[in-house]
Amino acid sequence: MSFKVTILGSGAALPTAQRNPTSQYIECQNRHILIDCGEGTQMQMRKFGIKLQKISHILISHLHGDHYFGLVGLLSTMHLLGRDKGITIYGPKELEQIIRLQLEIGGNKIGFDLNFEQIENHQKGLVFEDKCIEIHTFPLKHKIQTNGYLIKEKQKELTLDSERFYADNLSIQFIHQFKKGLDVVDENGKTYLYKDYTLKPSPPKSYAFCSDTAYNENIIPSIKDCNVLYHEATFTEKEIDRAKSTLHSTAKQAATIALKANVSKLLVGHLSARFKNEKQHLIEAKSVFEMCTVVSDGDVILI
Repeated sequence: MSFKVTILGSGAALPTAQRNPTSQYIECQNRHILIDCGEGTQMQMRKFGIKLQKISHILISHLHGDHYFGLVGLLSTMHLLGRDKGITIYGPKELEQIIRLQLEIGGNKIGFDLNFEQIENHQKGLVFEDKCIEIHTFPLKHKIQTNGYLIKEKQKELTLDSERFYADNLSIQFIHQFKKGLDVVDENGKTYLYKDYTLKPSPPKSYAFCSDTAYNENIIPSIKDCNVLYHEATFTEKEIDRAKSTLHSTAKQAATIALKANVSKLLVGHLSARFKNEKQHLIEAKSVFEMCTVVSDGDVILI
């Protein structure tokens, strides 16, 4: 099963013709997750072929408008399209009040359950898990409560060595036990070792999302060794004073976090509208961490 990220919005607070505000769609082990929902997210989903009704979880990093202004519109569209399956929304405690008030004043009744899970200030740790994935949160450093998220696969089962298994003409009833790492004894008392009939699965993969934040090494333990890290880089080093005053990061700072966290790949986004292109961001990031990409709307990244 695939693990991929579609960038729906790669810009900062001010939308441009090239960059929508922040939003990302994650498909992991057939789970469908939306991270942030800036203005115009549902239009971006249509543009890039995302089936919005598949989304079961929405993760909101913080309550600056460019990260959630598109949410009530998306929920309304889901309702108009006949959705009846509930959806779980994670974010600061005030998010539920904002969304329900918008729907109430507009007289909009949603035909499915909205389940809000409150993320506390400075909260760190697991917020969701099932048999295939985990979602963790961790605090970032911004003007208001802001949280990052880590989506990771759980350890997969062993893979059956089909060639060896069928060559020995074993019962298919053994397969489940082998894949669970259990040896099997047949009716004649003969033992079959699971190690002889299985292959190691691929290691579980992970994706970390760090939206608006100042340079903050405290996040490193939460994202260490992840396969792909997305880290905001609103500014370049030329605007580092502006970055400090607004509690944002530069491309070089994002790359420094990636290097210290030993991630495999860095994605840089949330570019200020003042930049006509991403050339300087890429130069600065790559000077510290070579495996870096500046994302654009519509990019699809395989984890």
